[in-house]
Amino acid sequence: MSSKPRILLIVGPTGVGKTDTALTLAEGLDAEIVSADSMQVYRYMDIGTAKPTPAQRRRRPHHLLDVVDPDESFHAARFREQALEAMEGVRARGRNVLVTGGTGLYVKALTRGLFAGPAADAALRAGLEQTVAEHGLGHLFERLRRVDPAAAERIHCRDRVRIVRALEVFHGTGKPLSEWQRAHGFGDRPFDVLGVGLERPRPELYERIDRRCERMMTGGLLDEVRGLLDRGYAPALRSMQSVGYRQAVQCLAGRMSEVEALSSMQQVTRRLAKRQLTWFRADPSLHWMHPDRIDEIRGLCRRFLGPGRS
Repeated sequence: MSSKPRILLIVGPTGVGKTDTALTLAEGLDAEIVSADSMQVYRYMDIGTAKPTPAQRRRRPHHLLDVVDPDESFHAARFREQALEAMEGVRARGRNVLVTGGTGLYVKALTRGLFAGPAADAALRAGLEQTVAEHGLGHLFERLRRVDPAAAERIHCRDRVRIVRALEVFHGTGKPLSEWQRAHGFGDRPFDVLGVGLERPRPELYERIDRRCERMMTGGLLDEVRGLLDRGYAPALRSMQSVGYRQAVQCLAGRMSEVEALSSMQQVTRRLAKRQLTWFRADPSLHWMHPDRIDEIRGLCRRFLGPGRS
């Protein structure tokens, strides 16, 4: 039997039901929850990120929520560092660790190590940022598709930080980022992991996404974004360009009606869910289950944790 620490992992696309499932499992398995969500780390961004509510957080301790302001940099390396620290504290309290979220890169960094890559080149990065300013991010993304199509397949066309980094690596080393990553292999496995992927039939998932977007709009998303703008957070920030927030900014600026903003938000969220599924489906170790099969999921977790841990 391996001596590595054991962790539970609940992943899946946005809207599938990870929060409720994780809470139910954590309550029954004496676990604390570590969030692997690249948006829920931001303070003041609650509605549009579907962050667990205060009532939900009181049910079980949560970690890696509200750790940075919307204008602060946060990335996979920083996530891994803080997640490892949080997990150490959970184990010291004699509890189990349950990691849940839909940010595949964060999950991969935590469970399989992190590819640091060549050192940053400030001058090269500044030149790439200047290209964005002059020609737009789409121009830079098309360049990435030409020089590193494998990386472009995994990076969203609006993900400025990762596009710039991939091109920085290519132009600085002459070798595509995807080749560096393949050589690394993500072979560091510090934990024994039981991973469960939550899935629903596509029509059911999309219906849930549409209804959730509606609840966000009626539940105060525009007011939340108005408050962020009033605090001085610029619309161009990476956090403010994320799904839901980008549409809300456009609506508040008069460039979209509320109906148009909602429709766009629903469409983009469905696309996000599809990308997340593609990412997680590539992991053969995941056990895929419908969230309604909670008793089976709990039993699987209990067997994995073993006597005295569940």
